[in-house]
Amino acid sequence: MRRSDFILTPYCRSDDRIASWQLVNTVVPYLLLWALVMRLLAAGHPWLCAPLLVVMVLFSGRCFSLMHDCGHRSLFRTAWMNRGAGFLLGVINAIPQHPWSEGHAYHHRHNGNWELYRGPSALISVDEFLNLSAGQQRFYQFLRHPLMLFPGGFFYLVIKPRVALLLGSVDALRHAARTWRQNPRTPFNKLLSTHTSKHWYSSSQFVDLLLNNICVISGWVLLSHWLGAGRFWSVYSIVMACSAALFICIFFVQHNFETSYAHRTEGWSGLTGALDGTSLLLLPPILNWFTADIGFHNIHHLCETIPNYRLRACHERNAELLKHAQVLHIRDIPDCFKFVLWDRNRDRLQSVAAALAEALAGAAGPQAPVVEARA
Repeated sequence: MRRSDFILTPYCRSDDRIASWQLVNTVVPYLLLWALVMRLLAAGHPWLCAPLLVVMVLFSGRCFSLMHDCGHRSLFRTAWMNRGAGFLLGVINAIPQHPWSEGHAYHHRHNGNWELYRGPSALISVDEFLNLSAGQQRFYQFLRHPLMLFPGGFFYLVIKPRVALLLGSVDALRHAARTWRQNPRTPFNKLLSTHTSKHWYSSSQFVDLLLNNICVISGWVLLSHWLGAGRFWSVYSIVMACSAALFICIFFVQHNFETSYAHRTEGWSGLTGALDGTSLLLLPPILNWFTADIGFHNIHHLCETIPNYRLRACHERNAELLKHAQVLHIRDIPDCFKFVLWDRNRDRLQSVAAALAEALAGAAGPQAPVVEARA
């Protein structure tokens, strides 16, 4: 099968009217829900907020899904509109959109190549796992337990971008001090161009990270002052942790399942990575709306410039070619979290239980045949 066999080009057309309506019908209800929840809390009705918090989490997740489209420059027709909308949605989700999108583009370029990209959970190989101590193995499994999606998601959105700016700025100041000691007349622009950081990979990423932090932290301060710090953070923490857990979970199961394509660099195929290294996640219609149809993930990886509002139609047009795609339902999601190791020798994913069982069987060695004595 070749990529040219698929009919993709007609579905790559972005429509600014649809994109604008998606932005409005996502951001406006989300903000109104915030206002309603704050009013209910002020009136002393916290239990009425519980169902509203669930809906807020879903709208926050949809904000992230639309930001994801902006990163692929597919939501709107023009780059500047995708950039502007993406930045706004990044502020809402507390994550710098431009650095995140460039990291996500790396995932698309190498999906299925597990020597280069192992997903957001930083999974290790079976051999690496078996070389860990028993305590380290338990800790590895603990960090990748599904319940860790919630504190991990909160860290991913709320804490990590702030820490990245802080640590990266310290590195930059050290670089500036070293450079100016050697040559006090070094121009500022040369200083920036010669600085490299593991927290950002270009000056444009730094600018986006800086502006995002300024907007997000300013928003935190103002909203804490207007609404009350306790009230604001109690709601904000729940929404951010749960929405991050939601989209990390969806991303994980779309790439980590038993038959997923998990190859080495040698012999790796980008087309096979798109078809067999992703799943078709069938969700109820309401969840398809909140996740912006990202369940049609094979098509998304075949052509990332297809906007979310054309993914379903493109999938249906190419359904015959995708009939062998791995189909997952909500009930299948828990099983996906078992596959947290990469078997590099067999180019597949494996569970910890299976890896330990095979290691134990190998250590025991072949058993001598049992010969029964006959009378």
